[in-house]
Amino acid sequence: MIKTFSIGGIHPDKHKITAHNPIIDAGLPEYVYIPIKQHIGTPAKILVKQGDKVKVGTLLADSDGIVSADIHSSVSGEVVKIDNIPDAFGYDEKMIVIKVEGDEFEASIDTSSDIVKDIPFSVDEIIQKIRESGIVGMGGAGFPTPVKTTIPEGKKVDFLIVNGIECEPWLTADDRLMIEKAEEIVVGAKILNKILGIQNAIVAIDENKPEAIEVVRNITRRYVGVNVCECQTKYPQGGEKQLISAITGREVPSGKLPIDVGCVVQNVGTVFAVYEAVLKNKPLFERIVTVSGDDCAQPQNFRVRLGTPASFLIDKCGGLTQKTAEVIFGGPMMGHTVINLQAPITKLTSGVLLLSEKETHRPDMMDCIRCGKCVDACPIGLRPFLIGVYTRNNMIDELKDIHTMDCIECGSCAYICPARIPLLDYCKLGKIEIRKKQKG
Repeated sequence: MIKTFSIGGIHPDKHKITAHNPIIDAGLPEYVYIPIKQHIGTPAKILVKQGDKVKVGTLLADSDGIVSADIHSSVSGEVVKIDNIPDAFGYDEKMIVIKVEGDEFEASIDTSSDIVKDIPFSVDEIIQKIRESGIVGMGGAGFPTPVKTTIPEGKKVDFLIVNGIECEPWLTADDRLMIEKAEEIVVGAKILNKILGIQNAIVAIDENKPEAIEVVRNITRRYVGVNVCECQTKYPQGGEKQLISAITGREVPSGKLPIDVGCVVQNVGTVFAVYEAVLKNKPLFERIVTVSGDDCAQPQNFRVRLGTPASFLIDKCGGLTQKTAEVIFGGPMMGHTVINLQAPITKLTSGVLLLSEKETHRPDMMDCIRCGKCVDACPIGLRPFLIGVYTRNNMIDELKDIHTMDCIECGSCAYICPARIPLLDYCKLGKIEIRKKQKG
C-alpha cells in the first residue's frame, strides 16, 4: 500500500533531470573553506593554527558542548588562514582555509570499497564513533546525530524512519545514494536499530524513485529489521511530521518532537554517514550534491569534499549564463538564494540550483480573495492567509494564538496562492516577531 500524510500538500513539477546520472567525484579545488559551524548548536572549538599541515580526516575543530559537532579536514594540505569569511548569504562566518596539497588520508580511515556487515561494537562505542565523526542531520536541519539518537529517560522508540523521500524539485542526491549505496544504508539502519534497541527500521521512498525502491527492497530481504515503505509523491512528504503520519499514522502534537510519539527520523545521507563512521572509521568530510536547474548546462550528481566553493561545481557544469537569474543552495521550495558563489559546500548542502528568470519570476502580488487554497495546502493545518494579515499588522499575540510557530516553512502556501502573496515570507517574519517578543 502506497502511503502519504492526510493533511494538505501540493504537487509541484519534479524536474528530476539528474535521476539517472551516476554520482561522480567532483575532484579537488585549489582551496577549501571549512566553516566551524555546520550544525545546529554551538560552533566547534578550533584546534589547528595557520601553518599546520593536515590530512583528509584530521580533526580541525572539537565539538563544544552537547549540541555541537566535530569538524574534520576534507583535504590534505596546509592551513593558510583562520578568519571570518562571507558565507553563501553574505554573513561573516569563522572558517578554516586549507590550500590543497595531494590527497593523503589519515591512516585510520578504511578507504576500500569493501562492504562491512558485522557490527561488533557496543551501543556506547557506536555513539562515540558517531560523535567523533562529526555526523549531523544531512537532510538540512543539521541536528547533531549523537543527540538525536540518545533517548531521553522515560521515552521509548518504536520506529526508526530512514527518510529517502527527497521531495524537493530538481534534487536527486539521495535518490542516487540509495541506488548506488543501498547495502551500506541498510547496514547503517541496522547500526541505528542497535542504538535505539529496536528491530524496526523503515526506509521511506516515494513512488517517483522506482529504481531506488527496487534496489533497496532487494537488499532489505537479506536483513532482519529493515524494510521499505513506498510513499505517494507529494510535497512536503519528506517533512518529519508528515512522514511519521504517513508511515505510522501517528501525529506529532504541537510543540512536541518525533520521540514523543515513539519515532526517530534520519535522512538516508545521515544513515550512510553513520555506516562509514562506525565501520569504516570515516569522519563526515564529504557528501553527495546535485547541481541542476533549468539554466544548468550539464546537470550532475557529485561526491563533494566539504569546503569546496560552489563556483568550483558550477564551472564543472558549464558555468553561469546570461540567463542565470538565481543560484539556490538546497531545493527551490525551502532552499536559500546564494549571493556569494565562493561560499563552501557544507554538511547541509544537498543541492546547487541554477535557475532562469522563467523559474524565479515572481508576478505582482494581488489582493487576497479568501479562496482557502493556502489552508488546503498547509500540511500543518494552519491558516497562512491569516498569518499574513497578522504579520503585516504587527499583531504578535494573535500570531501566537493561531500556532504560527508550528509552521515548517515548506512554502506550499506561497506556491499555491493565486494572488501571488508571499505567504512563506510572512510566516517566517511572523515567527521572528514572536521570538523577539518572547525574549522581551
